[in-house]
This record gives sequence, structure tokens and C-alpha cells, in this order.
Amino acid sequence: MSSEYFKILKNKVFDKSKWMQLPRDVVIGHDALDQIPRVLEELALGRSILLLSGPRTNEVVGNRVAALLDGRFDLSRHVTDAITLDMIRSVEEAGSAADIIIAVGGGRVIDSAKIASFNLDCQFVSVPTAASHDGIASSRASVPTEEGSSSLDAHPPVAIVADTGIIAAAPHRLLASGCADIISNYTAILDWELAHRLRGEVLSEYAIALSRMTAEILVKDAHLIRPNSEESAWIVTKALVSSGVAMSIAGSSRPASGGEHKFGHAVERLAPGKVLHGEACGLGTIISMYLHGGDWRGIRDSLRTIGAPITPAEVGLPDHIAAEAIVMAKGIRPERFTIFDMGITQESAEDLIRMLYRE
Repeated sequence: MSSEYFKILKNKVFDKSKWMQLPRDVVIGHDALDQIPRVLEELALGRSILLLSGPRTNEVVGNRVAALLDGRFDLSRHVTDAITLDMIRSVEEAGSAADIIIAVGGGRVIDSAKIASFNLDCQFVSVPTAASHDGIASSRASVPTEEGSSSLDAHPPVAIVADTGIIAAAPHRLLASGCADIISNYTAILDWELAHRLRGEVLSEYAIALSRMTAEILVKDAHLIRPNSEESAWIVTKALVSSGVAMSIAGSSRPASGGEHKFGHAVERLAPGKVLHGEACGLGTIISMYLHGGDWRGIRDSLRTIGAPITPAEVGLPDHIAAEAIVMAKGIRPERFTIFDMGITQESAEDLIRMLYRE
């Protein structure tokens, strides 16, 4: 990561206490957006609100939220379309007097709010317009750099308001990507347990149990995940929140991020913008489960049922790039030991990619 990105989060005073930060309020359902004023009243964090949204979400969802808050709170608005140092500073400047930030949009908007609110020592409310990855509820913020996406630990939202009508209306590819991100918890846990056995890494049994249960529920309900379905949006969003809580309990992203995520980040570096985060992690999960000797075909079948890609070709990713990503994965977050760090050669990586096409 470039040195400038180490400065993106403000340094906090060292404290030996272990903090477990969890959302106080989670509202998921039809017309949940209408509950935002009530959520803010119950949080009682102040009257000054910065409403942060993206260019697309601002005109529809952002305006709807603004209409709900206008006259009840001191409201200011800001639009962000990227996560850069300059953009984050502009968000921090816009929110310098805010008691709370409301982030309405996708991953970039919510991650910008995480970083800005962390640096401003205020809380933020996550209002996702799509359920494409577990960032809607976690403390992790994905930041693009010249070397690819990197993950920073800020803090989770104090509340989540997820309107299933809005999420169901988003492209199904985004929902399927969120499903793949959750199913990847299976292999993230296996990698964590492997690191515990070989490297003595400390485990959180509670976080592991919650993360595994979340993935199992989604695999069991894979047949229920359909396009433009509020029931599907509810199932996936609930799972994404649960995964975020598991990370908060663990104090790290370990319950939801293993070798499959390292593979996913490698794909994002080699082919930026080609594959969604969850899609890349889904491919990595099939590969990782094969390496762990588990039911990789079962994982693949669940992803196929949901509508997530199960081969590089399905997302237009060349096979040789996917194979290169497998080899590169061990260099992503080298401090995080996974099955991908076990000496995979270029030849074996190519065999693993061919395995994805095997019936």
C-alpha cells in the first residue's frame, strides 16, 4: 500500500482494553427507509446530520431520506463518487460539525462514511442501496490504491437501515455477489483454523460459530435467492449483517476473510473493474474448498443456484489471469496465513482453474 494511505485513518490513543463495537439498531424490511427519523431519535446522538450519498443514489434514495429528515434535524448534504484522499477530506470538511453521518448508497459511499466518521469521532448510519458485500455492516473499509484494493479497519455503523424494496430493485448481480461474499465465510474459517494449528493464531470460537452459521443458512436457502425479490433481499441482508457482527466479535476480518479474499484482491489488482468483490471471492471459495479437501462441488452448486459466477469465463476474466491471481494471493496480506500460502506453483494454479470447469 502506498505510504499516503497509512495516513488515511487518524491515530487513536493506545488503549489495552478490547473494544467490541456492534450496531445498536438494525432495521431490515419493506419501506424500512421510513424508520430513519425514529432510529435517529432513539440513538439520541445529536441534531446535526450529514447526509452522504453517491451521484446515482442521491437523486432517488438520497432525496427521499432528505425529505424524511428535513425540518426535524439540522441537515446538510454531500455527494461522493470515489474513495480518495481528497474526497475523504472533503467528506470530513462537510461533516466537521455533524453529530452523525448517514451513508446512503453502495460500498464506496459507506466506506467513505466509515473512514470520515472514524476520523471525526462521530458515528454513522449505514443505509445500503444494494447488498453486494458485507461492508454494509463491518468495520472494514476497502480503499483503492495504485497496487489494488486494500482494507482498513475503521469502525462499524451504529445503526443499519436496509430497505428491502430498494435492495431488491438493484441488479441481481449485486445481490448474487453479496451471497458469494457470505458463502466465502466457509473457507475463511477453515483458513483461520489452519493458521491456529500451524502458527498458533488465536481463535474466537463464538465468531467462528456465528460466521459458519451465516454461511450455512445462505447455502440452505440458495434456492430462495431470486431477482427482484424482497424475500431474497431480506435473507441476504440479514446474512451480511450477521457476518459483520462476527468480525466485530473477533476484532478482525478473520471470520469472513481468508485465502479466497486474498485471491479476490489479487484479481482486482490484475483486472481492475472486471469482477465484483463478492464474485471474485466466490471463485476463490471454490478453489480454497478444493484445496482444503472439502465439498467444493456443493459450494459451486450453491453459487450457481444463486446466479453467481463459478468460472472466470462467466465474468470475462481470462483463465491465465485467474491462475496468476492464485499464485499472487500469498503476497496479499502476507501476515494472514491461509491455504493459498502453501506453495502453489504456476502449473498447479492452472490445474486449479481447469478444475472450475469440471462437472
